[in-house]
Amino acid sequence: MRILVVEDELGLREGLCDLLSGDGHEVSAAADGAEAVARGLAEPFDLVVLDLMLPRLDGIEVCRRLRSARPGMPVLMLTARGGEDDVVRGLGEGADDYVTKPFGARELLARVRALGRRRAPAAAEAIEVDGLVVDLGMLTARRGSEPISLTAREAGILRLLHRHRGRSVTRAELLEQVWGARGDLRTRAVDMAIAVLRKKIERDPGAPVIIVSVVGLGYAWGGT
Repeated sequence: MRILVVEDELGLREGLCDLLSGDGHEVSAAADGAEAVARGLAEPFDLVVLDLMLPRLDGIEVCRRLRSARPGMPVLMLTARGGEDDVVRGLGEGADDYVTKPFGARELLARVRALGRRRAPAAAEAIEVDGLVVDLGMLTARRGSEPISLTAREAGILRLLHRHRGRSVTRAELLEQVWGARGDLRTRAVDMAIAVLRKKIERDPGAPVIIVSVVGLGYAWGGT
């Protein structure tokens, strides 16, 4: 893949470039948010590895601008912040996944490879539920005249839940089949991603009818 690494810390930026280049990717780098937006809009990239804390423009704003212009381009967010609010904001602006610093090389490469496997456009898949029309292949949804942009990960969540409608899908299954991670990984990534997705697609995110929580198990498709 062609990957843009956006990280202001020189040592980490060079380390990420070396790691990804060693895994066979073509890597470019940007040291601040403004440079990242300029590079991301001018050149085609298959993936952006984006630090949250950046000079000139922060990672949230960079993600917002890049995903607005290139909705199908995956974004992997790097964050040193421990607060879930920052992660939820990043996911809400279109980031597909996040890794919290410090992270291991194997974990980062696994996340990059998982996003790479999903970057190709999927075949058209249309779902209609509760007045919402979802095109999983085009990563879009619509409720009435309101267009909704989905990330590849969000489409993957919906696809998996819809495929297994009639039963609950565990967090472990979601981690393995959508995140490409180990099912026993201790993380709240699934819950936070679904919270963001509900805000996009549910009429009332506080009382969801499309993605239903199953206490002690995971989630289920609530539509017909």
